[in-house]
Amino acid sequence: MDISNPSLKGMNIQGNFGAPILLLITLAMMTLPMPPILLDVFFSFNIALALVVLLVTVYALKPLDFAVFPTIILIATLLRLALNVASTRVVLLDGHSGGDAAGKVIEAFGEVVIGGNYAVGIVVFAILVIINFVVVTKGAGRISEVSARFTLDAMPGKQMAIDADLNAGLIDQDEAKERRIEVAAEADFYGSMDGASKFVRGDSLAGILILIINIIGGLIIGMAQHGLDFASAMERYALLTIGDGLVAQIPSLLLSTASAIMVTRVNSEESMGEQVVNQMFTNPQALIITSGVLFVMGVVPGMPHFAFLSFSGLCGLAAYFVASRNPQAKAEPATSTAGPPAAGKGAESTAGAPTPVPDGGGGAPVATVGDSEVKELSWDDVQAVDMLGLEVGYRIIPLVDKSQGGHLLSRIKGIRKKLSQELGFLMPSVHIRDNLDLLPNAYRITLMGVPIDEAEIHPDRELAINPGQVFGKITGIEGKDPAFGLDAVWIEASQKDQAQTMGYTVVDASTVVATHLNQVMQKHSHELLGHEEVQKLLEQLEKSSPKLVESIVPAPLSVSVLLRVLQNLLKEGVPIRDIRTIAEALADASTRSQDPDVLTATVRLALSRLISQTLVGVEEELAVITLQPDLEQLLLQSVQQARQAGGSASDAVLEPSMADKLLKSVIEAGQKQELAGKPAILLVSAAVRVMMARFIRSTMPTLSVLAYNEIPDSKQITIVATVGT
Repeated sequence: MDISNPSLKGMNIQGNFGAPILLLITLAMMTLPMPPILLDVFFSFNIALALVVLLVTVYALKPLDFAVFPTIILIATLLRLALNVASTRVVLLDGHSGGDAAGKVIEAFGEVVIGGNYAVGIVVFAILVIINFVVVTKGAGRISEVSARFTLDAMPGKQMAIDADLNAGLIDQDEAKERRIEVAAEADFYGSMDGASKFVRGDSLAGILILIINIIGGLIIGMAQHGLDFASAMERYALLTIGDGLVAQIPSLLLSTASAIMVTRVNSEESMGEQVVNQMFTNPQALIITSGVLFVMGVVPGMPHFAFLSFSGLCGLAAYFVASRNPQAKAEPATSTAGPPAAGKGAESTAGAPTPVPDGGGGAPVATVGDSEVKELSWDDVQAVDMLGLEVGYRIIPLVDKSQGGHLLSRIKGIRKKLSQELGFLMPSVHIRDNLDLLPNAYRITLMGVPIDEAEIHPDRELAINPGQVFGKITGIEGKDPAFGLDAVWIEASQKDQAQTMGYTVVDASTVVATHLNQVMQKHSHELLGHEEVQKLLEQLEKSSPKLVESIVPAPLSVSVLLRVLQNLLKEGVPIRDIRTIAEALADASTRSQDPDVLTATVRLALSRLISQTLVGVEEELAVITLQPDLEQLLLQSVQQARQAGGSASDAVLEPSMADKLLKSVIEAGQKQELAGKPAILLVSAAVRVMMARFIRSTMPTLSVLAYNEIPDSKQITIVATVGT
């Protein structure tokens, strides 16, 4: 063989010949008679292999550190079964002579381990088999099965998390590739362990059958061929058979234990011993209680005093040692009576001496004040911004406190659930806190830590809202409905029936705040949707349509572009709960364009039935406002100019006076529609829809702008007004 041949470079000679040699040894043990000395060597090797595997699983930091373990289990099981065949042949051929007919190892296990009593040997063997087969192997097999199922189920989510980190720039391509390989290897490992556990379980069952067959066969051969009586044949063959079974069952039990340890391991940077010590013996309270219980048991008359009291003392010493190494009492940092120090000066402490302030550099030492220590600032001191917050004055606190009969928390939970179901994604929690800077009856709604709306209420009164037509005037505190800006009056609870008779809509203070919060959350829903929520939507969709998710994310669309499209829909009041239809539309359109506005238009077309149903329900007639043809042509030219300049439809501009006249005309027509009890809908061509929607949204958010091609065939269009400049 020419090893300089390029085709042979890098060939592992040992690896290539190892498998055939192992196969030949296995076949030889199964087919050829083996001398007792070789049986001793192979049985000793089998025990040593099982010990090595057990110790490797103990010292492995994570399961993938011993990824070849399932293969080792298969090889060790086959070797052990081959040894059983070889030893059975020797026992049945030469067992009538007794002693070391099958080798010193089998003789030692038959004579020393069980004291030469085959009845004891049968009992010991049965106990080992029960422990191995019923307890260890069955438990390890169940854990392997569950781990494999959960690992495979979690694999798509882990892959999407890697893609999300890659899209966000948290990791590079090489690290993403390594993490994908690790996720795939983990799934392969647990899948292999699920199958390997069946080998271990089958090996335990085979040990029982081999023992029974060997004893029956030995009795028949000894009595029929060698003229032994039943007692002699039973003693000789049973001892050898039980010794053979014990030699095989002990390595089998070790491998079963190793398998159970491996599938119950948790990925960690610590070995199993370190995890046990750090997690079991860091709290001295458990050791102290154990010491006390053992002491009480030790002083009870009739109990073994020495054993219980000795271990009670050991547990007490261990508790003292743990407590001395992990002191719970920490020195309280000294507080300064002065405000923040001026630049270049120290803060004045309670001790009255100036104290140097660290410069803020990494790893700066703490500043010592008297006998205490002031800890350096860290990122833990930077408070995260609440996505959605509600700050209340002190008189509104009873509305939040359940112990005082407050219902605001349950109302907020109800609107979160309702909006989540309507819009299609989970609304974030509302963080409520008191704010003494507010007026006692005032509350403030914040978004990303920034106040966006506030109002004043009267918790001990109810709000009578004037819906537009009431029969009379009711006395109370004049005000406005915070959610819709309608005229309202804060009245006493006893006036509720009178107000409702006059046509007022009466609600309590908790409902006022909850309704206001509902309007704010609905108006700013596109800001409440982030990358995390989009990832959850994809995970939910992947459960029913995994191929659909693969076709859009992360290629050809990134999560960021998908987020922009969903936010565009929410800005215009289009729910995203039909995420399957949205994904299917994007899967087709994303191959042609990556522009969020273009993709949004495609998705709106796919959701046209949902959009019209949201506006008019099941009514067939759709009353709309249109633009004059010459005005629409002018807007179209403006959009085309913006696109030629490298922008989008939303970048189109109009002459200020024309824009002002157009806005006033559209708003006037829309208000007339709303007064008639109809939804305000402006119908325009698809090319100018985005421009008009953004042009009108801030002034009249209740007016919906639709394109001609977004009207379903089942709806009939009725033009109620035509707007021009």
